[in-house]
Amino acid sequence: MRATLNELAADLAMGKVTSSQLVEASLARIADETGEGARAFVKVHADKARTAAKAADDLRKAGLAPSRFAGIPIAVKDLFDLSGDPTPAGSKVLANAAPAETDAPAIARLKAAGFIVVGRNNMTEFAFSGVGINPHYGTPANPYDRATGRIPGGSSSGAAVSVADGMAAAAIGSDTGGSCRIPAALCGIVGYKPTASTVPLKGALPLSFTLDSIGPLANSVDCCASLHEILSGTSLDGEAARSVAGLRIAVPQSVVFDGIEPHVAKTFEAAMKRLADAGAIVTEIPLREFEMVGRINGKGGFPAPEALSWHRDLIEEHGEDYDQRVRARILRAKEQTAADYIDMLHLRRAYIEETNRAISPYDVLAMPTVPMVAPAIASLEADNDLFVKTNLTLLRNPALINMLDGCSISLPAHAEGEAPVGLMLAAAGGRDAALFANARAVEAALRR
Repeated sequence: MRATLNELAADLAMGKVTSSQLVEASLARIADETGEGARAFVKVHADKARTAAKAADDLRKAGLAPSRFAGIPIAVKDLFDLSGDPTPAGSKVLANAAPAETDAPAIARLKAAGFIVVGRNNMTEFAFSGVGINPHYGTPANPYDRATGRIPGGSSSGAAVSVADGMAAAAIGSDTGGSCRIPAALCGIVGYKPTASTVPLKGALPLSFTLDSIGPLANSVDCCASLHEILSGTSLDGEAARSVAGLRIAVPQSVVFDGIEPHVAKTFEAAMKRLADAGAIVTEIPLREFEMVGRINGKGGFPAPEALSWHRDLIEEHGEDYDQRVRARILRAKEQTAADYIDMLHLRRAYIEETNRAISPYDVLAMPTVPMVAPAIASLEADNDLFVKTNLTLLRNPALINMLDGCSISLPAHAEGEAPVGLMLAAAGGRDAALFANARAVEAALRR
């Protein structure tokens, strides 16, 4: 079993392991030619990580460690500014861009707590797909059934694979329509999408300024909670520990189960039964408000025009160097008018109001993170129509919560040895602390 941040922190405090040992183990795992390090990372900061690890060990010996997590290796998605590095965001177009002068504030907070960045994770180019395929840097294979070569999910593809494969204790990704939760679900780890306003977006190359959020991928709910506290600069201590007994769980019946694969359906149903047997009050609700999202996204949604506003000149000059699937999605914005965009703003406001009203009697929403098991990389590279269909299917459920401006977490629901299935829990925006408390209780019940 992969170690959690709390376990690693305890081992460091007791002297069972040093930061240098953790970093060397991480770097060795990345460099292992039989693994996916060459595709999960686009850049490895080996020398910097070793120097930082020695400093962390010296500070801990002197009793001056900045936090109990000081010296733990993490990975960072390629769209975050790191001082001295360009920020390519999985592209060739920006590979030789001017280096960032400072770290993104979210990453600077992690470094201030003593976390050590071992490298930059591969990703879907410009974060514009939930599949995780990257034609420029290769696609890291999902740790489950690697012989088949299954997709990792995206856009935080390398982040999920690096955690699931033990190359980093945790990773930081972004989530615009599911980009933390989708790869977490497909790779069998935990991924968190916070209320968007809680973590600063400065220094993260944007996809959609309306929907972008920054979140962690890690090995437990507690790991994600600890990282979110640091990323957001806020405490989650206001919520007491919860029990599953009496927890009011709403299971939406609209949209989220359309086309669900049998293994995912069976795993989700088993998880709900276990929670109900533990005393949770599980209620199926129509929640037809979810159907509004299809209308909002009818002409490309918010990401297409907001991405085009950022990429307009770059596509004009270097359009042929883009992943053409990504370029096509950005250029869908040309189908929208200003009036269409304003209509989306009004529809989204109504969606948030109506959905929040409908879910207010419940503690948490529960649904499959994605309705499918990770398909083979080769099949999607060979068939663009299948790629498009798969991408829309993967994004569908997580994107419902981004459009809601809510908070959401995906945690593993499958049995060991089975294909990974994510259980997504969600709540209205601003309820991050309550969601973490409820997710801890759910995680504990499912692990019994």
